[in-house]
Amino acid sequence: MQHSVLVIGVGSIGERHTRCFQNTGRARVSITEINPTLRQTVAARYSVPHFPSLEAALQTPPEVAVVCTPAPFHIPMTRALVAAGVHTLIEKPLGTTEAGLAELSREWQQRPVTLGVAYVYRAFPEMQAARELLRSGEFGAPLQLTVVGGQHFPTYRPAYRDIYYARREMGGGAIQDALTHLLNLGEWLVGPIRRLVCDAAHQSLPGVEVEDTVHLLARHQVSGTAQPALLGSYSINQYQAPNEIVIQVVCERGTVRCEVHRQRLMTMTQPGGEWTIREFGPRERDDVYLRQAHQFLDAVEQRQSPACSLAEGWQTLRCNLAALRSSETSTWQSIEPVSPV
Repeated sequence: MQHSVLVIGVGSIGERHTRCFQNTGRARVSITEINPTLRQTVAARYSVPHFPSLEAALQTPPEVAVVCTPAPFHIPMTRALVAAGVHTLIEKPLGTTEAGLAELSREWQQRPVTLGVAYVYRAFPEMQAARELLRSGEFGAPLQLTVVGGQHFPTYRPAYRDIYYARREMGGGAIQDALTHLLNLGEWLVGPIRRLVCDAAHQSLPGVEVEDTVHLLARHQVSGTAQPALLGSYSINQYQAPNEIVIQVVCERGTVRCEVHRQRLMTMTQPGGEWTIREFGPRERDDVYLRQAHQFLDAVEQRQSPACSLAEGWQTLRCNLAALRSSETSTWQSIEPVSPV
């Protein structure tokens, strides 16, 4: 089945979504972008129709939209798309505040459209396998989660000084740009965060003042168990040479580890034993975004639920905001559950 897909905003991530939805073979892609030079360049590169504004694009509403603008515009644009009856995939984070989310939720209840939030780690096959293993109960209840990662941001995002990243109010800084992915992943693997404390600072990145280093401790409510809260820790920076992420969950009867940069899942059950290793590579960077595009189109066709629901994205937004408050006040922050939507 072919779907009309509108990509809104074609900066780095918007161009990737344009390419990957096009490569599903299931989408007729168009784009909208307010920067005329960028719009015409991307439209020519992928031979797609283009519009100067969302209002112009909605004159003939698409079936599906992907919101790739800076985070403060995500919720207002999604409300306009829901009103037009458009299935919508929203780039992370869901926003920079919770303003408009309650209204969006109420409006969505009255429209038969699919909403999802684009936390792409949920499309990584090793992460999907880890989640299935943790939920199987084979290793017993999870007790501890650790996430350690980093990359040399100027290498992978050389324009960071000139885009949203440079301003916290636009969704910039390591908490809203990078850590949010890992918080959402941790919640998906073991359960929602209910308390956290965060320390963050600008340590190295030239040309910006937003935080590039974050250490965060969390208490997760473990899904499907009555056990006391799982202890989690998250540590990232955006200037180290290695481009690495390691996620480890220690359970009652074994340990599950994902080395994302090596595209593999590892398990160990015997103290001092050997790792059992499952390889999931090699793959190119676009591969997981292509999987994400297929996941969302499957959800539109009602073959599966969205990989990350509106409620789950809202929960992670609350974690982002709590982390920012904690880093400013040096205090633990509690996170209220999001009502099901």
